[in-house]
Amino acid sequence: MQYLVSVLTKDNQIQSLLLEAADSLQAQKKAEQLGHFVSSVKPAGFQLKGLLNQLKGSRAKFSLLLFSQELLALLTAGLSIVEAIEALHEKEANPEVEDIYQRMLLGLREGKRFSSILSEQSSIFPPLFVGIVKSAEGTSNLPRSISRFIEYQIRIDTVKNKLISSAIYPAILMLVGGAVSFFLVIFVVPRFADVYQGSGRQLPWMSEMLLTVGIFLSNYLWFVLAGLGSLAYLLMKTIKGSSQKTKIISLAAKIPSIAERIKIYELSRLYLTLGMLMEGGIPIVSAIQTVDGMVSENIRYQLSQSREMIEAGTSISSAFEIHHLCTPISLRLLRVGEKTGDMGSMLMQSASFYDGEITRWVERFTRMFEPLLMAIIGIVVGLIVVLLYMPIFDLAGSI
Repeated sequence: MQYLVSVLTKDNQIQSLLLEAADSLQAQKKAEQLGHFVSSVKPAGFQLKGLLNQLKGSRAKFSLLLFSQELLALLTAGLSIVEAIEALHEKEANPEVEDIYQRMLLGLREGKRFSSILSEQSSIFPPLFVGIVKSAEGTSNLPRSISRFIEYQIRIDTVKNKLISSAIYPAILMLVGGAVSFFLVIFVVPRFADVYQGSGRQLPWMSEMLLTVGIFLSNYLWFVLAGLGSLAYLLMKTIKGSSQKTKIISLAAKIPSIAERIKIYELSRLYLTLGMLMEGGIPIVSAIQTVDGMVSENIRYQLSQSREMIEAGTSISSAFEIHHLCTPISLRLLRVGEKTGDMGSMLMQSASFYDGEITRWVERFTRMFEPLLMAIIGIVVGLIVVLLYMPIFDLAGSI
């Protein structure tokens, strides 16, 4: 008999496994032998959902921002951390998210620190969130730290949303232009080919090439659609993979103008994160260690070298300047922060400056790219139409 086993993996990810076993106890033992923590065992039968979960895994739909906002509201209302988590657990309808709250409550009732409980679920709670909670435990000001994280996350999401929204219209243009061109080549070109084949005239070589391609694609339409579908699926999988994202960004970073903007975006995130941690009372060296896993490999190496210099007594501005982690404006702001002792605020202001620069560049690029893309689409569609009618023009000229 098959059983659907919900487990917590070694990577702290919730997944559902479809296992063959004599009973539920044997299914649980099989999952535990694989190194998983079993949370539930259910008969699978012929449930389609169970098969899908086995194929792609079941991910907890947990929103860290929503969790932070709800937790802040409950803590501000005067509830203790245990009471707040209990309230969130009681209102939760998603079993997978409910398991997350259950593990939190279990750890809190065992006397564990809240930050250590969160660090045990590293796939859900990033080191940054764990770090600010850990610092708040030393100051007993958890609501303020969570509020600061919410502000940080909203700023990060705002920049991301601007980038995404700027890419939507060009993506629609490319999709529509590609669909129109595909329709012309697949359905219109073969109709013209039937007409020209009976004329007995020699066609211009470009028109003949277009007709040949159109006939081939039309004859193997389903294979073409299957290939395009597979290509789209692989592209989506590539974009979603974190390692592949890094490779794509690395390739884009080789283009000089784009590389500069990517560096500015990375510095914006770096400064914003460091600023938030320092405002929360975390020393700069500990803050750098916290953000180490959030930056690219190039920035990580430069940041590591800067941290070593800071530990040796070098100022933050000098270390960042030597390892190219600042611009002239941010360097001045860092020096002001060192003089006034308000480094966290200066880092946040530097991040705001970078965000504004990124937004202005995206707007300028979008204004330039959209007309260019429309012109390219018009040229492609126009070229197909001209090549189709060129034999007709040739015939009319010979009459």
